[in-house]
Amino acid sequence: MAIGIAVPGFMLLDTSLHPVAFSPEMLRILAYPTKPERIKQPSLFVFDKVRSSLVNQQGGHDLDFVKLYKSGNRRYMCRSFRLECSQNGETRYWIGILLERYSSGVAAVTELSKHFDLTCRERETVEFLLQGLTSKEIASRMNISPNTVKAFLRLVMVKMDVSTRSGIVGKIVASE
Repeated sequence: MAIGIAVPGFMLLDTSLHPVAFSPEMLRILAYPTKPERIKQPSLFVFDKVRSSLVNQQGGHDLDFVKLYKSGNRRYMCRSFRLECSQNGETRYWIGILLERYSSGVAAVTELSKHFDLTCRERETVEFLLQGLTSKEIASRMNISPNTVKAFLRLVMVKMDVSTRSGIVGKIVASE
């Protein structure tokens, strides 16, 4: 792992929330402050942690995960997505969970997106920009072309009355 780069935690769950697979980083995030190697049954631990901490208890009948997860003093954005796998005519469903370090700039982006009337995709582009990603990396994450990312950033610059990518970041930092 490179110094200064926050590695996201990832896990794959079946529809009954039992872990199929999880990364060492996911276990480290969920286990904090306990050292992961001290956990005797990691799969059972992850299953319990998902049910107690990651599933939104206020949700209705649909399975809903928390948006923000706190581990010690660190906060993580929780993103969930449904995966469908067909094999030999049989379809199985899985749930992918990604925990990424939460940037304090995200809260500022939410406020500024309202103030400058940014679209959801423009706001998402700015959030990735705050993480220090290049246009190519942002494009890969958003599943769009790098030219579309550049177009989104130009629109954001016009709305925020700045002329550079660093101008966008500067407005966000100044607003915090």
